[in-house]
Amino acid sequence: MLIPLADVPRWYAERKPKGTIAISHGRETLTWEQLERNANRRARAFAAKGVKPGDFVAIGLPNSNVFFETTFAVWKCGATPTSLTWRLPRGEAAAVLEILKPSLVVGGQPDWNAPNTLPADFMPEGCSDEPVTNPVSRYWKAMTSGGSTGRPKVILDHGPAVIETAGPAALGMPIGASLLNPGPLYHNAPFIVSHTALFHGGRVTGLVKFDAEECLRLIEANKVQWVNFVPTMMHRIWSLPDAVRNGYDLSSLGIVFHMAAPMPPWLKEKWIEWLGPERIYELYGGTERQGATIISGVEWLAHKGSVGKIGDTSRLRIVGEDGNEVATGETGEIYFLPNDGAGSTYHYLGAEPKRRADGWESLGDIGRLDADGYLYLGDRLADMILRGGANIYPAEVEAAVSAHPAVRSCVVVGLPDPEFGQRVHAILELDEATDAQAVADGMAAFLADTLSRYKHPESFEALRVGLRDDSGKVRRTMLRDERAEWMKENRRFRIMPARERAKAG
Repeated sequence: MLIPLADVPRWYAERKPKGTIAISHGRETLTWEQLERNANRRARAFAAKGVKPGDFVAIGLPNSNVFFETTFAVWKCGATPTSLTWRLPRGEAAAVLEILKPSLVVGGQPDWNAPNTLPADFMPEGCSDEPVTNPVSRYWKAMTSGGSTGRPKVILDHGPAVIETAGPAALGMPIGASLLNPGPLYHNAPFIVSHTALFHGGRVTGLVKFDAEECLRLIEANKVQWVNFVPTMMHRIWSLPDAVRNGYDLSSLGIVFHMAAPMPPWLKEKWIEWLGPERIYELYGGTERQGATIISGVEWLAHKGSVGKIGDTSRLRIVGEDGNEVATGETGEIYFLPNDGAGSTYHYLGAEPKRRADGWESLGDIGRLDADGYLYLGDRLADMILRGGANIYPAEVEAAVSAHPAVRSCVVVGLPDPEFGQRVHAILELDEATDAQAVADGMAAFLADTLSRYKHPESFEALRVGLRDDSGKVRRTMLRDERAEWMKENRRFRIMPARERAKAG
């Protein structure tokens, strides 16, 4: 049956056994009845603050049960939620809010200076918990992105705020699934999959902050059937001691999806060996939904490195620098076109799509297709390193470097070089106890069998803080520009060879 998203909590509260848990974070649980009543109270409080049907409401809350009370309250107002990280710096928040013009901001930071706000710890005292009736919002979500430019934009999903409860749910998710969400809800994939599980009567077990062993414990404890990770999370889980990693019962787990960042092939092979290829899936696509590819672990073993084939709802082509489609096996820019036409799945606030005259759109990524139609990714065009006329793709170098047992994460950028134009610089995330000098000195030998010599990093720096966030995202452009600017302002600076750089870093 097709129902408004606003009615989902009541729908399942009336049909599931009383006391059935819908959402949990740590020891805090929320039943379907509680979700319905609390969302109704919040909806009335939001309306009293001026939220009307058709408005946007910005949510700056950490992962929590209250987050879901808030999203359902927004839909009950007939409005559209936009999820922002509550730690967003003032300048970035101001830029997003200027584009979005929300009628209300829930949570966030005081220095955002939004004109109409409610604090993160707001409680809707004195508001009725009776059902709320409003028109259905035209757009069910509006997520933000900086893309490769770093300039914020809002992506309005053209799907209305309704759901067919009978399914099928997306991405092989069972109806009524037990789902683990380890990722931040201000990112698109965690937001979608968590709410999708609820839309179809499932239970969401959420993490406030990612913890590798806690993920495994919760999968066992709540008999989790479906989870979406990013490669950074999978790397941290794989880095657990064997006795810890293999000490939990994961037999309930039917599907492990990963997306949002490149997956090192060696790491994917380890997960396939561990859990079996039939349980591992990968998705490539954008928040814009112009198109997406999916690949199972079984397919991946026959097409190693691929991110899959295009689905039935859109088309894909690879376009060369001359604007024409390239031959099979040749590299070019990836373009999508939904079957319903350009602009049918989304539109931007604050940006224009990279759309050709014929309607095909690009996310800025490059790739190639094999003879069977499987897609293989390179990098975003803006991230590609051009060294002495040779194209070097950071993701390829990062995958090779991150296979080093001492490297927790790696980001590769191109920095200015007077001889070659650009040169390869690797930023390594290492543990406190790791000898950065030894890692840098031994990297050339470690990479000898996996990367051509011209792709090897020519300089290193070691950081002890996380390079990528819990969603696997990294601000590569910012990292590159900060280092390039530092070089420009400090004339004595030069990119040091591995031994010298490691000492300095």
